[in-house]
Amino acid sequence: MLRFKNLGSGSSGNATVVESHCGTRITRLLVDCGFGLKHLDARLAQAGLLANQLDAVFITHEHGDHVGCVAQLVQRERTPVWMSHGTHAAFGAPDMHGLLRIARDGVQIELQGLQIHPFTVPHDAREPLQLSCTDGAARLGILTDLGHATAHVAQQLTGCQGLLLECNHDPDLLAASSYPAFLKKRVGGRLGHLSNPASAALARELHHGGLRHLVAAHLSQQNNRPDLALAALTQALGCSNSDIGVAHAVHGTPWLTL
Repeated sequence: MLRFKNLGSGSSGNATVVESHCGTRITRLLVDCGFGLKHLDARLAQAGLLANQLDAVFITHEHGDHVGCVAQLVQRERTPVWMSHGTHAAFGAPDMHGLLRIARDGVQIELQGLQIHPFTVPHDAREPLQLSCTDGAARLGILTDLGHATAHVAQQLTGCQGLLLECNHDPDLLAASSYPAFLKKRVGGRLGHLSNPASAALARELHHGGLRHLVAAHLSQQNNRPDLALAALTQALGCSNSDIGVAHAVHGTPWLTL
């Protein structure tokens, strides 16, 4: 069995727990760690977990809302952490106490009952990776930061039963926002973040009969609204609002089973 719970998603921080069950063995992966240590502990507690129950951490890129307290967490819990060479270098190459593992595009990571498949994405970070996870029976795709969806991205997410998909901004809200011009250009550019229409187009491409959970994630507090993200996705897929989840910035999502 494979299940996941987002702990919070947005510019204030991002983290998702992925959990596989194989007999009596449970494997838990934390994808991103974009909160302070006390806040992470509190969000894990709300999920019914302790930090020492995590088997590994995967960091997608070096931006603060994703890397957060990872160095402190690794030091305290002695938890292995996976990230690219570029990500580690870009946030200062901190000492990971012998627990750093290097992730690479297309190189599968074996974590007990969980297989992790990192892949490159176009984003304004040094060597960003997103990922899919599988227990051999179900696959979850996590795609929370990218400027546009390449053929490589779509290929890596084909056939997922669960998808955590960035719906960062509504183009009209971004254009009318108080963001300075350079930031609007960055967010809406090809190395920035996915707009609702771009996310909807990718969701349409990836949609199949076995997709059980689609969750809109990384919504901008200023430049998006849940109803706008839901409208774009439901129109693209021909479904109702109840068929799509939205990851809340504070509460994340409930546990979702694939």
